[in-house]
Amino acid sequence: MGCCSGRCTLAFICGMQLISILERQIFDFLGYQWAPILANFIHIITVILGLFGTVQLRPRYVTGYAVWLVLWVAWNVFIICFYLEVGDLSKDTDLIMTFNISMHRSWWMENGPGCRVTPVTPPPSWAPEDHRYISIAGCLLEYQYVEVAHSSLQIILALAGFIYACYVVKLISEEEDSFDFIGGFDSYGYQGPQKTSHLQLQPMYM
Repeated sequence: MGCCSGRCTLAFICGMQLISILERQIFDFLGYQWAPILANFIHIITVILGLFGTVQLRPRYVTGYAVWLVLWVAWNVFIICFYLEVGDLSKDTDLIMTFNISMHRSWWMENGPGCRVTPVTPPPSWAPEDHRYISIAGCLLEYQYVEVAHSSLQIILALAGFIYACYVVKLISEEEDSFDFIGGFDSYGYQGPQKTSHLQLQPMYM
């Protein structure tokens, strides 16, 4: 019963992770955030493998999923620090999120709740010709806080997933040990009492 409950909970957490990361992946695609897109893709594959291991009782898959969650938490902590500009980090750096391929920012920068986008004309002389220069005002929630909220949700789900993944691996290992113990009697070739037929020979007189 405990194994079923733990597996069901972990499967539910994996499902929530898939839903939330697919939503995040869509908006990262819209914002051309190539580094998060790559990390999200790896996360999706790993969560699917973890879900498979949970359903099929494969402890190696669940263990790999748990190890990845540690890296996933570290990545999301970095994202939070990046958007909050902790230390020398700056959210205006193109190299980290877009690999310096484009000057795009988070999709939420222009499309956040209440944001009003106004084109600036004429654009500054330093602005590239193939890019527009805009002014954003009236946002109810700044885009960096939206990104921080996304990463915080991922951290919460990852911590819950890590705890239950360790729990499920422990239960699966205990079940395998108990099965080995029960099946151990068969390895000795135990045989029950067998019926023997006794033929009594009588002397024959000719």
